[in-house]
Amino acid sequence: MLSILELILFYSYIKWYFIKKEVTIKTPLFPINAILCPRGKIPLQIFEPRYLDMISHCLKMGAEFVVVLLREDSEMDDEFYRVGTLAKVVDFSRGEYDGCLAVTIEGVARVDLSLTVQQEDGLWLAETAISNEEDFVPLPERFNELRVVLEALVQHPFVHNLNMDIDFCDGRQVGWRLTELLPMDNRQKQLLFELKDPIQRLSELSDQLSAMMI
Repeated sequence: MLSILELILFYSYIKWYFIKKEVTIKTPLFPINAILCPRGKIPLQIFEPRYLDMISHCLKMGAEFVVVLLREDSEMDDEFYRVGTLAKVVDFSRGEYDGCLAVTIEGVARVDLSLTVQQEDGLWLAETAISNEEDFVPLPERFNELRVVLEALVQHPFVHNLNMDIDFCDGRQVGWRLTELLPMDNRQKQLLFELKDPIQRLSELSDQLSAMMI
C-alpha cells in the first residue's frame, strides 16, 4: 500500500499535471484578415468586447497573443489557419470611434496551434508551440528585384508610419515583408508564411511578382 506521503505526492503531481495542461491552452487567438510574419507590424482598430478585454489584459500583464489568418471567404471566426504568429502590442491610442482602441502589433515568432477552445465570450484559445526560428540568409543577388520592390512599398505612408526596422540584406525579412504587403489571396500568403526555407519563399515570391507583371 502507498504511504500517506506517497499519496500526497501522487495527488500533488496529478493536480500539477492538469493545471499545466490547462495553462498550456490559454494563449488567446486573434483571427484577422491579414497575415503577420515575425518582426512585422500591423495597425488594428479594436472594437469587439472580447478583443478589447484581451488587449487590456495583455497590456496590463505584458502578455502576448497569437494572430491567425482567416481562411478565404470565411464567414465564421473559427475558420482560421492553425499556424499563426505570436504577437505583442507595441503602441496604442484612442480609436477613430467611441469605444474603439487603435493598436499597433508586432510579430514575435511563428507558432503551431492545437487544442483550440472557445470561451463563453467568444474568445478563442489554443495550445501553442513556437517553431524553430529561420536561420539568417543573406539576400542572394538574383533576388535584388524583390529588394527594390520592398524598398518602394515601404515608402507608402501606411507602411512608412509603422516605423519597421527592416534589414534589406536579410533574405528572411525581405520574404516576410513582401508576404505581408504584396496583393495575394490569403491562401497564398499563408503558404508562403508557413515555408521554413527563406530561399524557397523568395523564389516563390519572385514567381508571383513575375505573374503580376504579365
